Amino acid sequence: MSLQVNGKTIETDEEGFLLKPDDWDEDVARALAEKEGVELDETRWGLINYFREYYEDHMKHPSMAILLRTLGKKHGDSYEDEKEYEKFLYSVFPTNPIAEICKLAGLPQPRAELEN
Repeated sequence: MSLQVNGKTIETDEEGFLLKPDDWDEDVARALAEKEGVELDETRWGLINYFREYYEDHMKHPSMAILLRTLGKKHGDSYEDEKEYEKFLYSVFPTNPIAEICKLAGLPQPRAELEN
């Protein structure tokens, strides 16, 4: 499969993950989001950028547990409770927050054992 972005063909796997992560830029993220029917608001961009930074530092995406412990604290007192932040993440990315964010961030498809 592929996407056309700014006159360039971007190759994806059958689930929409980039085959070449170096192809990612914000325009590619917008094209992926459009294909998925997702509006990229400030919250989603924040999560995408967090995942990209985390991946650059650790060469893996954050697990749900790490995401809940770290980023939830940055979003204020209302998310001190990890379960509440997890509910929030599922309200933003209903199917699978980790996989959906990885896809939009141009990161490799997460393996199941890393998602918990």
